[in-house]
Amino acid sequence: MLTIPPSFAWRRLSSALCVTLLTACSVGPQFRSPGDDLANVDLYSAAGEKAGGISPAQVSPNWWSLFNDPTLNELESRLDAGNLDLLAATARVDESRATLGITDAALAPQLGLGASYERNALSEKTPLHLIGAPTTPYEQWVVGFQASWELDLWGHLRRQSEAAHARFTASQLAVETTRVAMSAELAGTYLRLRGVQAQADIARQQLETARSLYAMTESRERNGIATKFETASARAEVAREEASLEQLQHQQAVLMNALANLLGKPPRELNTLLGATRALPAMPADIPVGVPSELARRRPDILQAEANLRASTADIGAAKADFYPRIQLSGALGFAAFNASQLGSWNARQYSYGPTLYLPIFEGGRLKQTLALSEAHQRMAGIAYRQTVLQAWHEVANALEAYQSEKRQHEQLSLAAEQEQQALHVAQRNYQEGSADYLQVLTAQRALNAAQAALSSNATLSELSVVALYKAIGGGWTGQALPDATKSSNTVAVAAQ
Repeated sequence: MLTIPPSFAWRRLSSALCVTLLTACSVGPQFRSPGDDLANVDLYSAAGEKAGGISPAQVSPNWWSLFNDPTLNELESRLDAGNLDLLAATARVDESRATLGITDAALAPQLGLGASYERNALSEKTPLHLIGAPTTPYEQWVVGFQASWELDLWGHLRRQSEAAHARFTASQLAVETTRVAMSAELAGTYLRLRGVQAQADIARQQLETARSLYAMTESRERNGIATKFETASARAEVAREEASLEQLQHQQAVLMNALANLLGKPPRELNTLLGATRALPAMPADIPVGVPSELARRRPDILQAEANLRASTADIGAAKADFYPRIQLSGALGFAAFNASQLGSWNARQYSYGPTLYLPIFEGGRLKQTLALSEAHQRMAGIAYRQTVLQAWHEVANALEAYQSEKRQHEQLSLAAEQEQQALHVAQRNYQEGSADYLQVLTAQRALNAAQAALSSNATLSELSVVALYKAIGGGWTGQALPDATKSSNTVAVAAQ
């Protein structure tokens, strides 16, 4: 019988292991970057020509500072610490980081220390007793190390790690996506609040005008010049203005509570800060929006969709690798003895080492269906990516169109309000002189009220269109909030089918 020295066998095994590792490969589809067919669509130039103010300058991450409103800046500075959606998204990053750590741990060798103690005795009613085995109780002490390491020959573990890294990146980008959305929501709610306060201020002025007109009508009735119909109509106009003001005050309270909710505060927590009526911030004269070709890099939701696509593609490779053999190296080194004092003896040593091979033969279709599921997820992720890109461009186009439209409407509504104001002055003077009836005054008053309300609403909508535009272009996000290692994984690819 030929005996092979253990050292020689180990050298042969090590050489074979090195050759195997050098020839190891990852199965599954490779990657190529998804294209952006809309990158050359220049929507910005058309917007600048039609409405003006659109600039290709770099967007500031603090884009809301363009409104030059200290209160808005303060509210935005509180967003990260108070918004519950942002805090939840950040917690999901921690969850994803832990999952990534668990997945990457499978790539490394596993080493453990074990110890056991047993007291045994054989039954006298077993065949072992019949052949003379002792039945007296005995003890067994065992202590030692166990090690194992799976040879990732086909990339099963590496594909799982790749998918986990991509999902970790997606979770980080989800935080930035949420931050962009919440910043826009906060700015939009604040501007709507200031718009409602501006309308409430107009309503108070209109209420004072209606009350003055009512007092004048009452005086004319007492002097036999006006009729009871005119007095009743004037009083009804006062009631309508009071109801309108009450509705605006209710809207103001709702919007202040909405801002408190966005910052994780209880209702009415911000009333002291926001309750004082302030003018609507001035419209920014210059709207920097960057260049169209950089849109896909400035929208974290697009990069998040890419990361999800990469994870789904890596899952296909992991599913395909399950069809191939899996080899695990394992070994143990320790001591075993019938007495604890004997564990230190060299003669009590024991060891084992060697590979374990597992090759799936029949799984009832589980592996095939797992692969089919991974491929379906990858197709859905590809569709979601294209939807995200297309939706981004539609949001930009719609925001630019709204900005242009509101700016053109503002010019016309300003002219209309000026003319209606002049018409009311003429009607009031004629009515006071007796050359016009009350109906003309009432009609002119209502026309002016409608014109002023429309102008105030347009001013709010104009600024909301700016908010929508910055939300559509990614809010000035540049990717600097992500670590460099994560940033390098943002170049995500579509599987080559």
